[in-house]
Amino acid sequence: MRIALLTYSTKPRGGVVHTLNLAEALARAGADVTVWTLGRGGDDAFFRPVDPAVTVRVVPFPPIEDEPVGPRILRSISLLHNAFPGNDYDVAHAQDCISANAVPHCVRTIHHLDHFTTPELARCHERAVVQPYARICVSAAVAAEVEAGWGLRPTVIPNGVEYDRFAAAAAPTAAPARAAWRERLGRYVLAVGGIEPRKGSLDLLEAFALLTRNHPDLELVFAGGETLFDYRDYRSRFDTCATELGLHPIVLGPVPHSDLPTLLAAATMLPFLSAKEGFGLAAMEALAAGIPVVARDLPVLREVFADTVDYADTPPAAAVAMSRALHPDPTRIIYGRNLARSYDWDRAATAHLAFYETLAA
Repeated sequence: MRIALLTYSTKPRGGVVHTLNLAEALARAGADVTVWTLGRGGDDAFFRPVDPAVTVRVVPFPPIEDEPVGPRILRSISLLHNAFPGNDYDVAHAQDCISANAVPHCVRTIHHLDHFTTPELARCHERAVVQPYARICVSAAVAAEVEAGWGLRPTVIPNGVEYDRFAAAAAPTAAPARAAWRERLGRYVLAVGGIEPRKGSLDLLEAFALLTRNHPDLELVFAGGETLFDYRDYRSRFDTCATELGLHPIVLGPVPHSDLPTLLAAATMLPFLSAKEGFGLAAMEALAAGIPVVARDLPVLREVFADTVDYADTPPAAAVAMSRALHPDPTRIIYGRNLARSYDWDRAATAHLAFYETLAA
């Protein structure tokens, strides 16, 4: 079976991580897989090496200075659409709304639903839900949202997680790398995913300020943050809020692929206060590394994580939960590791192939 997976970027965002891991697992299962993407910022390859069994096609996406978000989205769709040879594949599988608009006759994975006010984005989002001929969600909670909003019933195929890579970062052999992060950053709480509204970054600031009243030695570290969208206003509010609270967060930006596991394994905890999620991959990676997680109380996260994490729905509640997480329950850590181990990319690939076969039939 010839399969094309399409994603919108070469950068380390959750949907891109999903795409590459799924592509490699499909190739291990014997499929002929090509990943198509846009090369933003002059990129001609993904943020990490890709298994040679997977073909990679990067469509150049030259930057335009001060290009607004709406025109940038439309240009992204147009460039990918013009480059993609749809008739070369048995299945075209889009992983985001840009690629689903670029290749309308596709399978679409709806990782989570957004609410946009920019007209181009709102139309892009709507088309990417209704135009594909088949849909997958990585959680039942998001599938239920799609059914409630559009009367469509996606098939649920959960994510995998790179369990071995993150578990190895917590092993004794990785102790020097973890120690190097602690020497550089101190004793830290790690947020993965950048500073943006969907990640609940302002709520995290407030919760962390409450936490440090009793734990002033802690640092707040942000890793990641590559995005298509213009969050400068939100970042300005974030910086103002941090100053008012007397906080000095450490913002690392995107972290090299090889360094992320030990950065995570050296943290005291991972707060995961996202307002919207489809699965929670970064939190699952934290569980694989044996790191406690405090998550926003969302139905999707309750579904995926059950009682392996603490939940909070307000910054004060998150501060209390984070304080507890500084003294984690060893039994819960083991339970979390076992949960992370159960989310396997090869199992996800097998489910995808079975789904593709039903479409062919």
